[in-house]
Amino acid sequence: MTGVEHDVITMGRSGVDLYPLTSGVGLEDVTTFGKFLGGSATNVAVASARLGHRPAVITGVGDDPFGRYVRRTIRELGVDDAMVVVDPTHLTPITFCELFPPDDFPLYFYRRPSAPDLQIRPEHLDLEAIARVQLFWGTVTGLSEEPSRSAHLAAYEARSAGGARRAHTVLDLDYRPMFWASPEAAREQIARILPHVTVAVGNREECAVAVGESDPDAAAEALLDAGAELAVVKLGPRGVLAATREERVEVPPMPVEVVNGLGAGDAFGGSLVHGLLTGAPLEATMAAASAAGAIVAGRLECSTAMPTPGEIDAVLAAGAVR
Repeated sequence: MTGVEHDVITMGRSGVDLYPLTSGVGLEDVTTFGKFLGGSATNVAVASARLGHRPAVITGVGDDPFGRYVRRTIRELGVDDAMVVVDPTHLTPITFCELFPPDDFPLYFYRRPSAPDLQIRPEHLDLEAIARVQLFWGTVTGLSEEPSRSAHLAAYEARSAGGARRAHTVLDLDYRPMFWASPEAAREQIARILPHVTVAVGNREECAVAVGESDPDAAAEALLDAGAELAVVKLGPRGVLAATREERVEVPPMPVEVVNGLGAGDAFGGSLVHGLLTGAPLEATMAAASAAGAIVAGRLECSTAMPTPGEIDAVLAAGAVR
């Protein structure tokens, strides 16, 4: 896909998900695993490709077999890997999970002492491409350590300098406590990015870290006050709240028999990207994103489980995942 003019660039984690093929037991008793492409920003790029867009992902992989697997699978799933940095020092990370449906999915990140995606430097970035792309998506995890923190700040500053606030600049609040010394440390870094952001998206706990508010309406208001033009607050079993200065909508969740809830947020994100790029009404965008998240929650894997437009339309028509 090199040479293609992208309409989406995401930046953040990639790696290999090793998910148990048995649910309801701890990892100590699991004997078989499925191997899948993983990483939040990478999954969002895959989800947007599945919906007809032309994404690239900025991430890092190790110079190892898993890194080769990640790059190959990214390409196979319709995402340009030209911006993927190969790190000769750090290994491609692996993530394990445990499956205790419907709402308990412990994650175990093998990313120490660091991961290649956190070694991305400002000089690795094509800032001109980042400035002109219709939609840029970054995550809070990328702010957790240097040099990735400086690279993310450079990317967001390029968006503002390039006049990209007329387009879509997204921050996925994606707070993972294991990557941070404290919530306060994360909030300090988030505050540096929010002035460059047009869309902020996260759950209530992530909003509390970002802006000190867990009440959905107060969190949305605080994100808008910080500079976002659209605040999306995920409400778990209550659905999702989306707010601009002119409009507020709340969409209920789609019923689903949960298999693995870990990829639902990334499917939601990819569908949100689609709604933003196509100019869909806010309520329709949130309904489709909720449907996409529900579809993936009913599947084991994340990246390869991302839904097609037809699958999302079928869920919206039925009112539930079947």
